[in-house]
Amino acid sequence: MEILGASLRICVDDLATAIPFYEQLTGGRALRFTRGGVEVAAVGSFLLMSGPEEELEILRKVAATIAVKDVEEAHRLLTGLGARVVAGPVPTPVGRNLLAVHPDGSVFEYVDQQRG
Repeated sequence: MEILGASLRICVDDLATAIPFYEQLTGGRALRFTRGGVEVAAVGSFLLMSGPEEELEILRKVAATIAVKDVEEAHRLLTGLGARVVAGPVPTPVGRNLLAVHPDGSVFEYVDQQRG
């Protein structure tokens, strides 16, 4: 499995207030989208999230988002290594993702940019 990078997940109270700091920090522009009831802004290696507490509580359990070349390949490797895939692979507006619990209990999201 080829890992292309990772994003740090940060829950914030006010997305509009947080975005300028991270744009200046990274020198990048925020890509904003909504996932369920959560507003998300991707800025460089940061995923800023704001929304209802009950949804953020679940998102806080995910240690990081890991970009991979192919989520299906990640699924096969992860399950072969003893990880438990709890959601996905499913299509998203920007590709596919899955959530996996590693054997040590850590939770990670794996994403690719393939449509389908």
